[in-house]
Amino acid sequence: MLSVALLCASLSFQGTGSAHASNDASQPDQVIQWNRTLLQILQTPGAQPATVHPTRSMAIVHLAIYDAVNAIRGGHAPYLVVHAPRSASPDAAAAAAAHTALLSLFPTQQSMIDAKFQDSLSQIGGGAHVRQGIRVGKKAANAILAARANDRSDSTPPVFMPQSGPGEYQLTPPNFKQPVFTNWSDVRAASRIYAGQHFRYDEDAGRALGEINSTTRSADQTDIGRFWGAAPVQNVWNQIAQTAGVSFANSLEQNARMFALLDTSLADGVIALYDSKYAYHRWRPVTAVQAADNDGNPDTTGDPNWTPLAVTALDPSYAGAHAEISQSAATTLRDFFGTDRLDFSLTNPSLPGIVRSFQSFSEAADEAAVSRIYAGQHFRYDEDAGQALGDQVGDFVFDSILRPVAHGR
Repeated sequence: MLSVALLCASLSFQGTGSAHASNDASQPDQVIQWNRTLLQILQTPGAQPATVHPTRSMAIVHLAIYDAVNAIRGGHAPYLVVHAPRSASPDAAAAAAAHTALLSLFPTQQSMIDAKFQDSLSQIGGGAHVRQGIRVGKKAANAILAARANDRSDSTPPVFMPQSGPGEYQLTPPNFKQPVFTNWSDVRAASRIYAGQHFRYDEDAGRALGEINSTTRSADQTDIGRFWGAAPVQNVWNQIAQTAGVSFANSLEQNARMFALLDTSLADGVIALYDSKYAYHRWRPVTAVQAADNDGNPDTTGDPNWTPLAVTALDPSYAGAHAEISQSAATTLRDFFGTDRLDFSLTNPSLPGIVRSFQSFSEAADEAAVSRIYAGQHFRYDEDAGQALGDQVGDFVFDSILRPVAHGR
C-alpha cells in the first residue's frame, strides 16, 4: 500500500518502492523532483496569478520537460519539434526545461527555482553531455513558452452579470464575490479539445446531504466532503501520479510523457469545464435551497438559513470541477498504464486522522466527485456531467498527442 501526503501549507510526499534518479537511487528522478517543486510553488501564496488557472502552468512545465527528454531519447511524437543529439543528458534536459519554464511563469520564485536547479546539477554531474542537455532543455521550454504566449490566458476576465429566474447562478454567500475564470473558456487548448454534456439532476439529494449540520450525511461522508476540499484537486492528482510513477517503476522518459499527458488533460479539461460553467450558468445548492420558494416548483420549500458544509466555490455549479479534473486524471493514468488498478492511500496534514484508501484511479475519482455533494457544493447532475466531460478529455488527449512513433525518433 502506497501513501501520498497531500499538499496543505507545504509540500510533503510519502511513498514506498524504489525511485529512479541519475546518480542517487534514494532520489526520485528529475521529472518527479521538478513536479514536486512545481507543486510547492503553486502552494506559495501569490505565486500563481489569480486570473490564470494553475493547470496552464502545470501543462507548460511538463510539456517542456517531455519535449526535452523525448528529443534525446525518442520513441514518441514531440509536442513541438525539438532536435537534440543522442549524447545529451536527458536528466539535465529535464531539469533545464523545468527550470526555464518555471522562471518564466513564476519570476518571483527565482531563488527557489535556481536553488532546485543547482541541486539537480549536483545530482547529475558535469561534462559535455550535461551541457548539451541543458541547451536542449532550454530550447524545449522556450519553444513551449512561445507557443503559449498568445493563448488568451492573460485576457481580462469579464464581469459576470447574473440573470434572474430559477436555476440561474447568483453570487454566493458569505461574501458574494464575483465568480472566477470568466475568461477561461476563451483560452486556446493544447490538444484542441472541445466537449460538453448536459444531464438531468436531483436537487433534493444535494440539499439533504450537503447541509452543514446534515443528519442524513454519515461521519464517513463528512470526512470525504472535508478531505477533498482541503487541497487543490489538480495538485492531488499530480501527487497520485508521482506515486504511480514510482509504483510502476517508470523510466525518466515514461514519467516525462505521463506528466505531460496528465497535465495537458487537466489544462484542456478545465478550459472545457469553464465553457460549460458560463454557458449554462447554473445556480449553486446554497442559492437553490434558500430560494426554493420561488423556483417554480410547488413541491419545494425554501430555507433561508441553509448553509453548506463547505464555503461555496466562486463559479457556477455545472459542470463540477472536482469531478471533471479527477476523471480526466484517472482516465489519463488508466490509459497510460493500461490498467486502472493501483493501491494507494491519501492523507492531508491539515486533517489528522483522516486516511482515504483506494484500489484504483477510478475509485478515487468517484470519491472526489461525490465529495462535492457531501460538501454542499454541487448537485448530482454537476458531478455526472463533470465525470463524463473528464472521461472524454482524458481519452482525447491520450489518443491525440505524444503518440508512439516508428523507429524510435
